Amino acid sequence: MRPPLDGITVVALEQAVAAPFATRQLADLGARVIKVERPGAGDFARGYDHTVHGESSYFVWLNRGKESVELDIKNPGDRALLDAIIGTADVFVQNLIPGAAERLGLGAGAVRAARPELIHCSISGYGAEGPYRAKKAYDLLVQCETGLVMSTGTPDSPAKAGISIADIATGMYAYSGILSALYEREKTGEGASLHVAMIDALGEWMSQPAYFSRYGEEPPRRTGARHPSIAPYGPYRTGDGQVFLAVQNDREWTVLCREILRRPDLVEDPRFAANPDRVAHDDELTPILESAFAGRDAGQVAELLDAQGIANARLRTPEELTRHPQLRARDRFRPVGTPGGTMSALLPPIDVAGREPVMGPVPALGEHNAAIRAEFGRAVS
Repeated sequence: MRPPLDGITVVALEQAVAAPFATRQLADLGARVIKVERPGAGDFARGYDHTVHGESSYFVWLNRGKESVELDIKNPGDRALLDAIIGTADVFVQNLIPGAAERLGLGAGAVRAARPELIHCSISGYGAEGPYRAKKAYDLLVQCETGLVMSTGTPDSPAKAGISIADIATGMYAYSGILSALYEREKTGEGASLHVAMIDALGEWMSQPAYFSRYGEEPPRRTGARHPSIAPYGPYRTGDGQVFLAVQNDREWTVLCREILRRPDLVEDPRFAANPDRVAHDDELTPILESAFAGRDAGQVAELLDAQGIANARLRTPEELTRHPQLRARDRFRPVGTPGGTMSALLPPIDVAGREPVMGPVPALGEHNAAIRAEFGRAVS
């Protein structure tokens, strides 16, 4: 069975995380993704670390299934080659520094003037207008600007998210926007000019705490691993460690009190009657739970919670994710080639019955120079 984006060509003038994350999703669906890199240096994410068979963990995560070509786009010959490649493409994606694409004649207006059927997607930090339009943006900085850092951590110490959450959010919106534009083009024949700003993408994800703070007239609640507006929700000590649990409604609260805590009196206790009450009295609620769990180890507590339909989890490290029993049982890893050796990569989240994602190898810098120059060079000779 042909993959869904078979026959679609994507040209990516990309670097770091946001744009590569978007285009990797397209590659997994069978699109041909031609990644344009700086000669001799490449995407600077190649140098973030050297942990996966000598390659960057960021780069191997974001760039499987792509072709790498080194082009100096300020060189007339290489620029002509790039124009020839774009001339056959369905999608062009760029996340250069603010204003660079326009100065190079690679903005949506210039590129789509000759090819209105092209889908052009630009990714920026703060959008094409406004006082921040020329401001550089990286993941942590956008986390700061959108209030995420002030919403994460402990009361004494704000913290960033542990992953590139602003980049990932932006990449996912770029990906879904490109898919929508491809679908629309099938009906109209027209391409599209897309722009995805990191502040908009992460701003969408930050809307609930923003609304809570504005309309509730409260400052951000930083509660560590606890939930700022639901209780009980988070880590609780057991006899040998801790278990994380989540109570989502009053019915579950009643089950927890009667069947696990063996404290039916708590159901009628006005301190814990409804979720806002439990949040307000969480410092009194926590010792009650931990006292009930103290005589059992974390595994036993988890079994009790499972038996009563109370959601729970064990705290795992990122490395333990690669050995998670549920992922292993569902065969969710596949071998992927890298320049330094084979790695085990997690399948994309969407599981389509009867179809395997492409998950091609991670390219070495300039691995496809000769092939791409031979293929497209005739158009500029």
